[in-house]
Amino acid sequence: MRTLGRFVGCTALVFAIVYVYTRLLHVNPTTAALTFLLCVLVISAVWGLASSLFMAVLAAAAFNYYFLPPIGTFTIADSQNWIALFAFLATAVVASELSERARKQTDEAVRRRRELERLYDFSQQLLTSDNILQLLNAMPQHVIDSFGVSAAAIYIPEKGDIYRSGIETRDLDADHLKSVIARGEPIVDTERHLSFTPLKMGVKTVGTIGVSGSLSRQTLDAMGSLIAIAVERANAVETLSRSEASREGEQLRSAILDSITHEFRTPLTSIKASITSLMSDIDLAPEDRRELMTVINEESDRLNRLVGEAAEVAKLESHEFELDLKPVRIIELIRDVVASLKQLLEKHPVEIRCPEDAVARIDSERIKEVLTQLLENAAKYSNPGTPIRITAELKTNNLSTANLTISVADQGAGIEDMEQGLIFDKFYRGKNQRYRVQGTGMGLAIARAIVEAHGGKIGVTSQIGRGSVFYFSLPITS
Repeated sequence: MRTLGRFVGCTALVFAIVYVYTRLLHVNPTTAALTFLLCVLVISAVWGLASSLFMAVLAAAAFNYYFLPPIGTFTIADSQNWIALFAFLATAVVASELSERARKQTDEAVRRRRELERLYDFSQQLLTSDNILQLLNAMPQHVIDSFGVSAAAIYIPEKGDIYRSGIETRDLDADHLKSVIARGEPIVDTERHLSFTPLKMGVKTVGTIGVSGSLSRQTLDAMGSLIAIAVERANAVETLSRSEASREGEQLRSAILDSITHEFRTPLTSIKASITSLMSDIDLAPEDRRELMTVINEESDRLNRLVGEAAEVAKLESHEFELDLKPVRIIELIRDVVASLKQLLEKHPVEIRCPEDAVARIDSERIKEVLTQLLENAAKYSNPGTPIRITAELKTNNLSTANLTISVADQGAGIEDMEQGLIFDKFYRGKNQRYRVQGTGMGLAIARAIVEAHGGKIGVTSQIGRGSVFYFSLPITS
């Protein structure tokens, strides 16, 4: 119907030219021939060779009948008019052929440009993931989106699975996908519009892709090469990531072992030296004996605290604990913690800012651990005589959700920006303080685990030389 409609259009155009040139303008034969020739070229460029040839023959007949004498008949009296007619017809046919060839070359260039754009977009999509399984699951859909096929399936022997996407994946059976790997050559089923292409990277075949749709051989080869490169890249990145993770794990275990060994060795050395002195035959004064016993007692407490912190970190990370949530007056909780640290805080003025009626439903013992850790750090990392301020506030956000925020501010040396995100990690200690102040680097990790178990957040703001403010926020539940 489309071809018939084009023939009808060509016929109407010829008769329109004849009507205008015979009834209205009365032009000479040369003008009519050039007009017919121009129309033949236009038809060839727009509708193709078949329509232009039909137009050329019909225009030659009309040119003979209406413009070559004797007019009104298909008889040609002058031999020169025969030459003109055949020259017109030959020119029209040749021009149609050349125009058709130019049109096909243009269409081919446009098609290749679109294929290159699709391949480029497809290659960009393949670079979005370094995880091999995530890439393989997403790749069939990328093929469908990029190349307009109805279905795609990828088989990777190393994984042993077939990854599919689309509405006609049943036609892309496993037997064809596997046979292509053995053959090493593409299989094209033109009747069902199915294509199976090996995924090759050099001489190595990493898998097979099957598509339901019409794609050129060049596009299939290029697509197979891109997928093979993406799969090998993802495998390489995954292998490198595992190696890097293993190396970092070894470094972390070594650092943890060194830290724990150092922290345990120091009190053990003090205890050993004190006991050796007590067991020697040297007569010691009662004051010296009391001092040595005090050292043993203090270092034993330190050892006990180290073991307890390690056990608590393991328990918190494994979530083998339950919160005992009860309504608690915040001012009383803060005062209890300050009283328990009276000896440590005796050189620091402590200021408490907290509403007397502030009540929150929390696990008081766990939150006391958090507050104790923050106050101990404030006392240890700030100079004697500098004040420490504890602030508690109840805030309501735009969603009418209440939060309790408790902060501990000191006037210590401060923490560098790059370290503020690291100090809550296990065993991490500030690079400028790790050798000046004893510790294991587990206290803030324990505090963060407790706060997050309450559904809250913990953080720090700090300026070098101006001090730090550690804060944690807890949601208030009824």
